[in-house]
Amino acid sequence: MELDLKQLKFAVAIAEEKKGINIVLLNLKGISMVTDYFLLVTGNSVTQVKAIAEHFEEKLPAIGIPVLRIEGLPEATWVLIDCGDLVIHVMTPETREFYNIERLWGDAEVMSL
Repeated sequence: MELDLKQLKFAVAIAEEKKGINIVLLNLKGISMVTDYFLLVTGNSVTQVKAIAEHFEEKLPAIGIPVLRIEGLPEATWVLIDCGDLVIHVMTPETREFYNIERLWGDAEVMSL
């Protein structure tokens, strides 16, 4: 399933609805064989990370983005939501800074929506 720009914008809006911060969408097409996009979102606390992840789980299927698997609950310092062509990472600030996924995937295009 190929995601379109409207679906990606909606995914970003879902994060914004729950006050996610430092939202970054990376285009991994041609770089990763696993997925086409990473959506990185920071929540200010474990509680907020859980709320953002649960909001994604509730809202994504309505726009045709399947939620295949969720990892990292109930600890919720880093929740990974596998949607096939889109993988969403919701992290606490400390976890995001430590793993620095943007640096690891430095060849990826940062998309602005």
